[in-house]
Amino acid sequence: MRILDPHIHMISRTTDDYRAMREAGVRCVVEPAFWLGQPRTSVGSLTDYFDTLLGWEPYRAAQFGIAHHCALALNPKEANDPRCAGVLDLLPRYLANDSVVAVGEIGFDSGTPQEEEAFASQLSLARDHGLPALVHTPHRDKAAGTARSLELIAACGIDPGRVVLDHLNEVTVAQVAEAGCWMGFSIYPDTKMDPERMVRILQEYGTERVLVNSAADWGHSDPLLTRATGEAMLAAGFTEDDVDQVLWRNPVAFYGQSGRLVPELVPDQLPTVTHAGNSIARGGS
Repeated sequence: MRILDPHIHMISRTTDDYRAMREAGVRCVVEPAFWLGQPRTSVGSLTDYFDTLLGWEPYRAAQFGIAHHCALALNPKEANDPRCAGVLDLLPRYLANDSVVAVGEIGFDSGTPQEEEAFASQLSLARDHGLPALVHTPHRDKAAGTARSLELIAACGIDPGRVVLDHLNEVTVAQVAEAGCWMGFSIYPDTKMDPERMVRILQEYGTERVLVNSAADWGHSDPLLTRATGEAMLAAGFTEDDVDQVLWRNPVAFYGQSGRLVPELVPDQLPTVTHAGNSIARGGS
């Protein structure tokens, strides 16, 4: 089973997670910019974070044979903080980086006017830079937030086939499927989807334009739930080809629209990293 996790926050995870993910079949990840758990105090805090996603995190992932890409944006929660607003002026420079395969996470958190303004602005950036957009649907008032997101996407003029609305569930999936956008689902304990619910949605809506991610971060989450979803699909009668489409070919196709995605590292090109005199060969098992 080969897996591209299209939404995971590895800055919050350990090297043990990278090792376990590689053994589970993960070969590539896309890490969107998100809220770190406490307010940032300046634009510089965000640019330092972006630089980490572009530099250190791909290096760390490569030690375990995992290709790392990112999506960059001013995320919805921080769009409400005036101390962060200046990052919108800096984003075009960051979006030119070859490791950036999308603009995200953008969208709604609480549905404020500030969030809507940042959302619309960054949809336009994605359109103008020829990048896909990763949209966060809100935890509260999810149906209304999803509907408003689709209205802004239509108004922007970006191709809906270049937009994924994430954190969907049984209540919101139909309107996104009808709009022609990609449907994203986070397999995340307690607050989002689980593998069995995901299987039922796939049985109803099929495997086209579906992205399944772990959204693993600093909260109660599990970076191996993409693998668990694949196993649940097989147990429910889906074929290995169906699983490969959902967990690999679909995210490769979506992020491949950036023209920048390199979904797998070449093993014989992975250097050896030395820590305190101990050589660790990149590539994993």
